[in-house]
Amino acid sequence: MFLSGCVSQQLRRIMVNVPKTRRTFCKRKCRKHTLHKVTQYKAGKASVYAQGKRRYDRKQKGYGGQTKPIFHKKAKTTKKIVLRMECQECKMKKQIPLKRCKHFELGGDKKRKGQMIQF
Repeated sequence: MFLSGCVSQQLRRIMVNVPKTRRTFCKRKCRKHTLHKVTQYKAGKASVYAQGKRRYDRKQKGYGGQTKPIFHKKAKTTKKIVLRMECQECKMKKQIPLKRCKHFELGGDKKRKGQMIQF
């Protein structure tokens, strides 16, 4: 009993499938459950004019080699998935973090119980 529970949890972490639309609560104008469009969050391009980047570039200038440490000891093999949800009525966007997973799918086919595998 316990062993099968562990195996099913491991299988669940391998593949995450999320529908493209989700009916969930909207905090802003709507104040009710509405349909939200779901996308995966992706970090934008780093700005050249950000304070940290300006400071780093100034410190790197001239002689003296590398001034700040470069991180090499990467331990994690996965990243936490973040869903970006947009209300289809008021266009408010919110972000919801999920657990870590190796494979993430948006709007894939749903698994059916007792269904034959089609080739």
